[in-house]
Order: sequence, then structure tokens, then C-alpha cells
Amino acid sequence: MCGIVGYTGRSSALLILLEALERLEYRGYDSSGVAIIEKGKLFVEKKVGKIRELVRSLWGKTLEGTTGIGHTRWATHGGVCELNAHPHIDFTGEFALVHNGIIENYMELKEFLRSKGVEYKSETDTEAIVHLVSLHYKGDLLQAVMSTLPYLKGAYAFAVITTKEPNRIVAVRYGSPLVVGLGEDGNMIASDIPALLPLTRKVIPLDDGEVVDVTPEGVVIYDTEGNVRVKDPITVTWDIVSAEKAGFKHFMLKEIFEGPRVIGDTLSGFVSRDYSLPFSLKDFRRVIITACGTSYHAGLIAKYWIEKYAQIPVEVAYASEFRYSDTPVGPEDLVIAISQSGETADTRFSALSAKEKGATLVSVVNVVGSALSRESDYTLYTHAGPEIGVAATKTFLAQLTVLYSLAAIHSPDKDRLMQSLMRIPSLVEKVLAEANYVREIALKYAHVKSVLYLGRYLSYPVAMEGALKLKEISYIHAEGLPAGEMKHGPIALIDDSMPVVVVAPHDRVYEKVISNIEEVLARKGKVISVGFEGDKQLEKLSLHFIPVPAVEEDLTPFLTVVPLQLMAYYIADYLGLDVDQPRNLAKTVTVE
Repeated sequence: MCGIVGYTGRSSALLILLEALERLEYRGYDSSGVAIIEKGKLFVEKKVGKIRELVRSLWGKTLEGTTGIGHTRWATHGGVCELNAHPHIDFTGEFALVHNGIIENYMELKEFLRSKGVEYKSETDTEAIVHLVSLHYKGDLLQAVMSTLPYLKGAYAFAVITTKEPNRIVAVRYGSPLVVGLGEDGNMIASDIPALLPLTRKVIPLDDGEVVDVTPEGVVIYDTEGNVRVKDPITVTWDIVSAEKAGFKHFMLKEIFEGPRVIGDTLSGFVSRDYSLPFSLKDFRRVIITACGTSYHAGLIAKYWIEKYAQIPVEVAYASEFRYSDTPVGPEDLVIAISQSGETADTRFSALSAKEKGATLVSVVNVVGSALSRESDYTLYTHAGPEIGVAATKTFLAQLTVLYSLAAIHSPDKDRLMQSLMRIPSLVEKVLAEANYVREIALKYAHVKSVLYLGRYLSYPVAMEGALKLKEISYIHAEGLPAGEMKHGPIALIDDSMPVVVVAPHDRVYEKVISNIEEVLARKGKVISVGFEGDKQLEKLSLHFIPVPAVEEDLTPFLTVVPLQLMAYYIADYLGLDVDQPRNLAKTVTVE
């Protein structure tokens, strides 16, 4: 969840670390800090708040140290304060460490350290690691780290430096992401690729259980037994400009408007290989889709498509629940794990658990070289490019593109279905052309306390996704419900102060949804609807009507979700909230 970064080379480390931290801030922004080896001593600066607070505190300071580590925090253990901020320093003042993840047995380690006379100062689990490394140090930082690892339980990535070896960083990955960057002027480690791009495009994603020894001259990767691992770097094909705002006020808005391109780029991957795949859905007795958040909603939509076109039963499970369930899974099952980052802990571990039971694992991910992509039997990439906004938008459309294509190519009518999908980018552009109209409607509801989102069939997951977007970035309570279930309880919530967003394309359940709208109106609810252009009946029933181009029903989610993304964005922006970095959230959830 947190972001870690480290640099050692021939340049001053401070500016490199601060720029890298700014590119990792989506991973956490409760507090931040840096530790630099400066003239044989540790210089440490930590601040509560966003990276800009750290930058302000360092303004005017000249540091020449060429080795350092940095951290941006999403709190898991201990409150948000400078004492709990990273980097953490050992009891001798000679070791500094940054950490992402959770050390599950830290209380046990804390007692062990106290028995050794070590004073534990913070409320964090991280502090235990740096003390252990210090206790195990016998002149070789790598060996000290290796000796520490057997003591640790949990999922983590950390990097440590010491004044005793001023041109060296040792870092470890076990369950949390870590990437190595190979530059001409020095080498880096970071939690995610964007932090490395100002220095290099040559990166090596680490696998679980790998330890990297980084010096200005190069990197050496080991397994936890001390065996050298030879790994070739991959070249990142997108540049840092792709992660800039390009004139938009926020990354989220930019990424919403990138939807048409993303669908086209992702679709081209299927077209280029003539729709062929190295596996067939029909080789399995059933499909289990596991995911979290927005990816879970994409999985719910995929269930309809796969069952219709491949005629295979599909279950969709929250990854955080699936891992601990007693669902029978075996060699006859295909598990599809969906994760934008490919690092989401709940999704990875639930998918790996199913794979251990014999299931075939297919991942749908956006980040090439991510842990889930390497751990899967097959990987289907979404070509969305970097998504910086915490609230997923364009990656949702990319996931839908992959999942629809996966289902459609198992249909005898696959050519027609894929041709229909190829029309979608231009239709999404038409929806985006009406963004200002959506904004006018959205701002009328910026101060409400609660919103209901209703839909049926394919539009039910779309309603859930719309509600999630509003909750994530505006902090307004919202709930996505099947419209047919409203009368079984939630209808009690509806009165003349309740906005009700209804996703109502003209599909097989259209008449049923119209009846549900009538039920809302009878309780004086305020209906905002999303439906097909020219739908006079729906427009007449709605206080506000947002039209989208008419398409066949299976493709409606691509269009109906976009106004809901825009509504959430415009409300949050109007309220003056931090759209790209909403409170309490991080882009990649690498802890359970």
C-alpha cells in the first residue's frame, strides 16, 4: 500500500528520491520521509501530510549524499505522526529502512527486541525489521538482511541502507511489489515503475522471495538461500509523459477521456492474433472469477457474457472472501483473476490458493511483469497505460474489453461480435462529448447525503460501479442495487430528498426497469437516468436524463458507465476534494 524508493549512484540522491516519491504518492499520502547517507552519517527528514510538506521542509538544504531511500505512507500500524513515518532508524542510528506491507508477528518481535535491550519507539511493525537487521549485522548488509528474513511473517517489501556501507542498498520482496531500475548514472528500487522512469526504462520486476543488492555499479539478485538469480531487464514501452495530466485538471478526468484509446489499444491485442488463445473456456467445467473493487464489478459483467457465448457456468467471488472459503476447486476449473496492478494482495493470494488446488489460472492485468502475471498460467493484458488516479476508470473499460473479447471469441458468431466491439471507441467519444451536460446535472447533487444507483441484468454491476466511484472520491454515501430488489427493503429509504440514478438502456429488462422507476416516483424520489438517445419514455419519467448512443444490449456497460464516472468526478471536484488521492485509499492494495 505504501510507496518505497531507493537510489544509489553518482548523482545527488535527494532530488531523485523526491521526484520518485511524487510519482508514488498515489500509494499513500499520510506522511513521507527520506534518509540519505550524508558525509558518513544518516540525514533523516520526515513529515506528516503529502509529499509537498516534505519538499517544503527540505527547501534550501544542500545534500550531496548519493545513496538514500524514501517512503510515502498509507498507515496500517500506528497513527499518522512523524514518529510513525518512515524511514525508521535502528537503535545505533546507523541503519535506515523503508517498508511496504505488514509484519504479522511484529508484537512477538517487539518483545524479543526488548529482551535484547532495544528501545522500541514507534507504534509500527516496520521498526522491528530495522532493529533485527542491525542486530544481525556482522560487516555485510546483505547477510544481515538474509539473517533477518526467517524472523518475519507476513507480506512485505523493504529497503535498507547503513552508514557502514554508504554506497549500497539491500531490498527484499515478499508479497508486496518491488521493481529494480537500471540507469546509466545509478540504480534504483521502487514499488512501481512510474517512479523509475525519469532515470531509466530498463526495469527488472522482482519475484517473491528475491533479495536485490544494489550499488552504483550494478545489481545482483538472490533467492533467500543466497543463490544468484540471473534475470533480464524488460524495457518499458510507455514514457513519463503518459503519466502526466496533459492539460487536464486531474489525472482521473484525463483517464476517463482516454477510454476510447484504451479500448482500441486493448482490442488490437486480440485482433493481431486473429482472436486465438492458448486455452479454451470450453475445456473447463466452470469458470471462477475473483477480484476486488472495480475489477470485481468487471467480473460480474463478464459472468453474463461468458455464460451466454461460451455456455460455461461462472461464479464471481470477492477475492478477500474466496481465499478463505471452502469452495471446491480442482483441475477442471478455470480461475480468472482480475487486477489492474497485478499486485493486489487479496486477488493474488486467492488466485494462487486456487492454483495450488489444481485450477488453471488466467490473469487479466494492466502492468506487464507484475507478480500476478508471472504467477499465472496465462495472462491477458489490458493496454491502458499507467493509471494514476486512485479511482479506476479507463482500466475498467480495458478490463471489459478483454473480458468481452474472451467470451465473444468462443461464440460461433465471433466475427460479428468483435466487429460490434470495434465500434465502441467512437461511441464512447460521443458520450464524452457531452461531458459538460453531465457536469451540469452532477453539480445539482453535490450536497446530498446519499444516492441510490439502480440497474438490472448487465446494468446492475454498472450501478454498483457508479456508486463505488461516488463513494471513493466524494465521500457521499452511495449504494448500487439490483432494481428488482429495491422493493424488498431498500425502497424504505426513498423520499423526496433521495436522488436515484437508474441505468436503463433499452435491453431485455427495460420494461421491468421502467416499472421500478414508477415505484421510485411514487415515493417522490428524484430520478436521474442513463439510457439510449431518443428514449422519450425514459426522458419523460426522469428529472434528468443522460443519453448514450444505442447499441446491442451486451455492449451497453461500455457506454453507460462513462456518465457515472463523470458525475462522480464533477461532484468531487466541485466539493474541492482531492480527486486523484481520496482519503484512506491507495491505488494498489498490497495488504490483506
